[in-house]
Amino acid sequence: MRTFGVEEELLLVDPETGVPQAVSGAVIRYAREHGEQVPVPNGKDTFETEMQREQLETGTRPCTSLDELAEQIRAGRAAAAQAAAGVDAAVVALATSPVEVRPSLTPKRRYRMMADAYGVTADEQLTCGCHVHVNISSPDEGVGVLDRIRPWLPPLLALSANSPFWQGRDTGYDSWRQRVWDRWPSSGPTEPFEDAKTYRATVDALLETGVLLDEGMIYFDARLSRHYPTVEIRVADVCLDADDTALMAALVRALVDTAADEWRAGLPPDPVRTELLRLAMWRASRSGMREELVHPVTRHAAPARTVVEALLEHVRPALERSGDLDTVLRLLDALWERGNGATRQRASYERAENVHDVVTDAIRASAPR
Repeated sequence: MRTFGVEEELLLVDPETGVPQAVSGAVIRYAREHGEQVPVPNGKDTFETEMQREQLETGTRPCTSLDELAEQIRAGRAAAAQAAAGVDAAVVALATSPVEVRPSLTPKRRYRMMADAYGVTADEQLTCGCHVHVNISSPDEGVGVLDRIRPWLPPLLALSANSPFWQGRDTGYDSWRQRVWDRWPSSGPTEPFEDAKTYRATVDALLETGVLLDEGMIYFDARLSRHYPTVEIRVADVCLDADDTALMAALVRALVDTAADEWRAGLPPDPVRTELLRLAMWRASRSGMREELVHPVTRHAAPARTVVEALLEHVRPALERSGDLDTVLRLLDALWERGNGATRQRASYERAENVHDVVTDAIRASAPR
């Protein structure tokens, strides 16, 4: 089976008020100084900083089984929570802050250059995503996968949507993170590349425009990793519940397996235009699981459950081969029953009518069971 892994970006907040705290550096120092008490599960020295000091990234090692990966996800969250508590903060798996915040830039040269180059886009970029890496045998296989998973990415965003609030108010979107992230010049879906040579030429052409600072800013919805022999799928919000993160990873690996099979068999990718994919992603960010989505096959509006069932049928053979099907069905049933993060955040707000309580409720929901 292909190995896979997950990177999760988490918010750092005051545990009492839910106000984001610019303490990522202090959290990382605490983790390094208390390594025995705060064992980071991914084999790295410590956690990673992100663009804003109110964020922390944790990640898993490459895993073969879904059970192993789920345990790694829970262990990463637990270690992050323990390190944050050491500096009187808390971690919460929210893709945007419900509480008003003015983010604090992490003091690194690259981030300062981004702030200078992109203005408000960088200033307001306090969003947390979930990135899934899946092993590939070659760049050509990876590009074959990228070309064939394009129509199936919006349903993943709908399932993971966990960012309805922004600067103290309900945006009306289930994933406002996706709308904020879409401001970057290289974000979003892509045209089919056909082979690794064309993918590389496209990346080089984008860099030669001078619009992007470096290759790290190739923010496609799905891309070849620069550092690992993987494809990296980047559409999901960070999920409120760790089980939903495991579900995202299982579906993504099955998508990659399915697409790789099609590529090896010489089946052409779906020729859907990028303009339609942008509409489908917008619909997913707006509605999440509440209303209709764009069906990946018919291109027509369809109930969210119908679209997710189509995704499940598309990848069912791959899930059966990996032994993940029963677990995925169980996790999907649980998600339908309790709702995604956006649904649960709004339910918290309806009970308390206070965005601060939304965050404090989410701290408990984010904690690994």
